[in-house]
Amino acid sequence: MRKAHITRKTTETDIDLRLTLDGTGVYDNHTGCGFLDHMLDLFARHGHFDLTVSCQGDSHVDYHHTTEDVGIALGEALVKALGDKKGIVRYGSMLLPMDEALVLCAVDLSGRGLLVFDVPIPTAKVGDFDTEILKEFMLAFARSAQITLHFRLLSGENSHHILEACFKALGRALAMAVEKNERFANEIPSTKGTL
Repeated sequence: MRKAHITRKTTETDIDLRLTLDGTGVYDNHTGCGFLDHMLDLFARHGHFDLTVSCQGDSHVDYHHTTEDVGIALGEALVKALGDKKGIVRYGSMLLPMDEALVLCAVDLSGRGLLVFDVPIPTAKVGDFDTEILKEFMLAFARSAQITLHFRLLSGENSHHILEACFKALGRALAMAVEKNERFANEIPSTKGTL
C-alpha cells in the first residue's frame, strides 16, 4: 500500500494527515473549517484515496493558514506515498461538470511544482470561506507535491459548484496519474530516467 503520515506544526497550524493512494475513498477530515472538510471529503471520495486530516489552526483570524498548510501537508504526503514513482501513469486529466459549472483539471507528476489557475470565482465567499483561498490551497499543494497542475473554468455561475468541481476534478485526475501501469511496473515514465 502506498501511504504516508505527515505531521506539520507551525505557530499558525498543527496538522496530522494520513493518505493512502490505493484506498477506497474513506475519509475523516476535521480542519476547523467545515467547507474545507467538505472539499477534502470530495477529493478523497472521487480519487478513491483514504484521507484523514486533523488540523488545529488560527481560525480566529481566518481560514487562510489552515487551508494553505493543509495543502502543503497533502502535497508532502503525496510525494512520500509515491516513493520512486516507478510504474505510475504520471499524467491525468478530468473534465468535470457540477451542474452549470464545468472545470478542466490536468496533472503531471513531473517533479516540478507549478500551478496554472484560470478559475474566476463570482463571489468572495462561500459561507465563511474566502473563495480566493482555493488558489492558495492548489498552489501550496502543487509546490509541495512537486507536480504540474492546471485548472480552467469553462463555465460556471455558482461559486460553491465551481469550488466543488475543482476538488472533484483534482481527485479524479490525480487518481489517473498515480495509477500503476503493471506493464511498465519497473520503469520511470520519463526519458530523463527520473521524476
